[in-house]
Amino acid sequence: MHEPTRTSTTPTTRYGDPVHYPTAIQQPVMLPTELPPGIQLVTLPGGYRTLAYTQPASPEPAAPQPIPAWAKTTALLAPTVGGGVAAAGFGISYAAPGLIAMTEALWAAIALIAAGVIAPALLRTTRRTGRGAAPVQHITQNITAPGMFGRATGTLNNR
Repeated sequence: MHEPTRTSTTPTTRYGDPVHYPTAIQQPVMLPTELPPGIQLVTLPGGYRTLAYTQPASPEPAAPQPIPAWAKTTALLAPTVGGGVAAAGFGISYAAPGLIAMTEALWAAIALIAAGVIAPALLRTTRRTGRGAAPVQHITQNITAPGMFGRATGTLNNR
């Protein structure tokens, strides 16, 4: 068997399908006037041309702004406050045992004051309730006796 002759110049695959070679796609070309600001058409080292972002050239650097007075004050105040807090913490750590003893002494003083206020109030209330009831009787008894084994006589005085 021999192969049939081909009349087409398009090569075919093993199954007879034509081979499609990729063709270059023509990208639409933008005019330089259509490009937005900050974008340019550049040529890469391999010869490709593409769009790229570019940095806008500033005519002059911005003048340095003076530091506001409130910022200077805050910057100077921050380490001062931090140092004060650190010193306070250091002092409290040294004063802690004395503070504990002082709190115990203060509680004792509070208990003493409370006892001094409550005790007279309790005494007043008990005396008042005694007066509002029946009157208290005072009895005086005088006893006399002649000798050691003599008969004793006495008088009672109710008041």
